Amino acid sequence: MKKFLVLYRMDMDAMQKMMAESSAEDRKKGMDEWGAWMKNHMADMADMGGPVGKNTHVVKGGASETSNDIGGYSVFQAQSKEAVVALLADNPHFSLPGSTVDLMEIVSM
Repeated sequence: MKKFLVLYRMDMDAMQKMMAESSAEDRKKGMDEWGAWMKNHMADMADMGGPVGKNTHVVKGGASETSNDIGGYSVFQAQSKEAVVALLADNPHFSLPGSTVDLMEIVSM
């Protein structure tokens, strides 16, 4: 089995607008959809992952606070990248405006 890193991304302006305009009930409904989706795909995951917070850009000379469009991650296990693409087809992340997913194989060293 191969492992694949999935990064859940969303346009930052769209995210800010959605958070400003959505109700607590809307956000709970979205989280419930995520929970159901994760439960249905539990056997396909090596690491369920989760949301990510603010990021720090680290270079040899130090670190600085920055932001990006990554909202969370998961690690899937599957025979192929195409198999993970198929698993992601009904992911509730795609219902969010400006959302995308980056998928990459975790290569053994």
